[in-house]
Amino acid sequence: MPPTKPNTCQQGRPTQLLLGVGLDDDATFENFLVAPANQQLVDYLRAAAANRASEQFIYLWGGPSSGRTHLLQAMCHELTTARHSSIYLPLKELANFAPAIFQGANTLSLVCLDDLDCLAGDAAWEAALFNAFNEIQASTTQLIICGNCAPQGLQIKLPDLASRLQSGLTFQLTELNDTDKRIALQLRAGNRGMELGNAVADYIIARAERSLKALMQILDRLDESSIKEQRKLTIPFVKSTLGL
Repeated sequence: MPPTKPNTCQQGRPTQLLLGVGLDDDATFENFLVAPANQQLVDYLRAAAANRASEQFIYLWGGPSSGRTHLLQAMCHELTTARHSSIYLPLKELANFAPAIFQGANTLSLVCLDDLDCLAGDAAWEAALFNAFNEIQASTTQLIICGNCAPQGLQIKLPDLASRLQSGLTFQLTELNDTDKRIALQLRAGNRGMELGNAVADYIIARAERSLKALMQILDRLDESSIKEQRKLTIPFVKSTLGL
């Protein structure tokens, strides 16, 4: 697996926010394959990260292979490089947190919340997010939230929170097709010094789980095995390593 970096800049920030949620080192704007339909969004986020002048609240939604997690982490990487404080929280891991995690979020430069749909329907979490949302609105903190559907489709029970989530700038992320996924795999492989030919990439995509996250995890395994065994990425090697 790729190494991870801490997801916050530790400059006297609240300790509640300094948890061990890491960022994928490969989740940068440079490593993000941009589908034509997503170009406007990516350009907007890159500009926002560079000059800190954009909407205070942005909502992104799309399927599991749309790249939403990658973009959230890319934003955090950009702000960390510029020595601004940020945090990335995957809400699908709620069991590892408590609602108090949101306390002090308004002291950071950027807060990125992933998988908001996992929070929907939990009264304690909804109340905590609503309070944090109000505190952030009264600050200079930027908030970016991702979910698997448009904000109107979220099963949020707290009416005031539902209203807040529909108040921001909303973008839909289009998922990559198989050709785009092949290019994304080859881009990631090339960044790691591996040569991944079209035939091998297509073989993996045709037989493995099709989400981009799963494909990248497969590439991690192949990278480790190819280094250990000193072998190139070929179809026989993929078969023997992954059992595909």
